Amino acid sequence: MPQRAIVIVLDSVGCGGAPDAARFGDEGANTLGHISERVGLTVPNLATLGLGNIVPLATVPPAGAPRACFGRAREVSAGKDTTTGHWEIAGIIKTTDWPYYPHGFPQELLDRFVHDTGVPGVLCNRPHSGTVVINEYGDEHVRTRRPIVYTSADSVFQIACHEEVYPPGELYRLCRAARAMLTGEHEVARVIARPFIGTGNGNYRRTANRHDFSIPAPGPTMLDAIRESGGEVVAIGKIGDIYEHRGTTQEIHTESNADGMEKTLAAVKGAQRRGLIMTNLVDFDAVYGHRRDPRGYRDALQEFDAWLPSLIAALREGDLVILTADHGNDPTHPGSDHTREQVPILALGPGLRAGVDLGTRETFADLAQTVLEHVGAGRDGVESGRSFLAEMRS
Repeated sequence: MPQRAIVIVLDSVGCGGAPDAARFGDEGANTLGHISERVGLTVPNLATLGLGNIVPLATVPPAGAPRACFGRAREVSAGKDTTTGHWEIAGIIKTTDWPYYPHGFPQELLDRFVHDTGVPGVLCNRPHSGTVVINEYGDEHVRTRRPIVYTSADSVFQIACHEEVYPPGELYRLCRAARAMLTGEHEVARVIARPFIGTGNGNYRRTANRHDFSIPAPGPTMLDAIRESGGEVVAIGKIGDIYEHRGTTQEIHTESNADGMEKTLAAVKGAQRRGLIMTNLVDFDAVYGHRRDPRGYRDALQEFDAWLPSLIAALREGDLVILTADHGNDPTHPGSDHTREQVPILALGPGLRAGVDLGTRETFADLAQTVLEHVGAGRDGVESGRSFLAEMRS
């Protein structure tokens, strides 16, 4: 059977304990720990894999005989955002941080954006909640056709437009112009299209037509190495956007966690070639983490847990599944930003050992080396990290 790796990134499902958390203002942050402690967490399938063996969780006891190998990984890159975390998972360590705009973007940037795109001006220009900003500025946007431009605690340039004012294709054009403009000291991690619909302030809501415009990774990733070796790389959710559509052979759009899980299961059942299936489940972060909704976050984790047996049942000989995260987003922590945390690792597959404590990995990049070794792709320029596959083999 072909060797396949299935990597599922539970976006922002951190497990605390980052030794440098205080430097990021995140001392004490623990996404899984605080959800379990504050609102309870019932995840029997993740528990049997060994989730409670990674870190103490109030309502998830350690498994006596975990069905997966378990551990955690530290991020060494300079950041706690989606792009940085995913780059490190794929073998790229970023040593410099991105630019941030806590007071909004410089006027000269906005003037250039207006000039380059021909829009009649912009609205907002400050950090804001994505769901709140469209209901604060939506009516004015519809009336004036001025795009809503805002940022967050992340390194992002976000553009929100009503789909009847700027259809998604036109909004994407604005985002491409912004991406081309934001270079040098203003090279943000992502430009994000945030389309919405509705009528009247208070009734606007975002659609599933979000699109992220990232920058290419500065070196080869595990996706590049697998594709170059002739393997298949199926990117599900925003994986294609995050890696700027490089190293993929197929990209599958998703609208929610549930949709992402359904499409991941279909890919696992359908893919026949050696390679990688990589999924990002974004609702944990976008819908519950940033909105500081621990109950919603818990429910989403429990939804994932209920789906997990169907994934495990679909595995074949030669499959390796890795469940992990890209950063934290503790919904009980002050503010609305990501949190600097270690991330969990649960790794399993037919014919592989279970119950092995993988310890604390020094970098997320250990996942990249493990995947590359498993699928037989070779490092091909992906230099960071150390594989733990030998520890999983019988």
